[in-house]
Amino acid sequence: MLFRILSLITLFFILTNYSYSAATSTGETESNYDKAAKLIKTAKKYESKGKDKKAKKRYERALKFLVKANKEKPNQADTLNYLGFATRKLGDYEKGEKYYLLGLKVNPNHKGINEYLGELYVVTNRIDLAKQRLDVLKHCNCEEYNELKEIIEGKKQSKY
Repeated sequence: MLFRILSLITLFFILTNYSYSAATSTGETESNYDKAAKLIKTAKKYESKGKDKKAKKRYERALKFLVKANKEKPNQADTLNYLGFATRKLGDYEKGEKYYLLGLKVNPNHKGINEYLGELYVVTNRIDLAKQRLDVLKHCNCEEYNELKEIIEGKKQSKY
């Protein structure tokens, strides 16, 4: 009898734990922005390993999710930052710059936008503008400042 009760209790916990974990893993849907952010993170890893074709595919997929995210919630600085980043990484500097500038209208002190726009300016040989972005970051005590500074000084290469 005791064995039977313990078996039922164990079975109860197994079933309730299973149904809870199944509900939480499939019940919540990931936003388009979150999907894009994951793809960009993966693309950066591929890029750092010299796997440019795989990185490009991730940036292209991320861009599709970011466009959807921007339609759902227009003019979010983080979304505009990643829109600029992905388009820049795909070689469209002009469109990337437009997204970054829109993002700066929303949040002029956005660390990511200022760093990435500065990198775009370095790649397009507009060092004075890159230094202006660095100047915005100078008091943030953040890695974005250090990254951009190293790229401007030529100590670190920006791939594009």
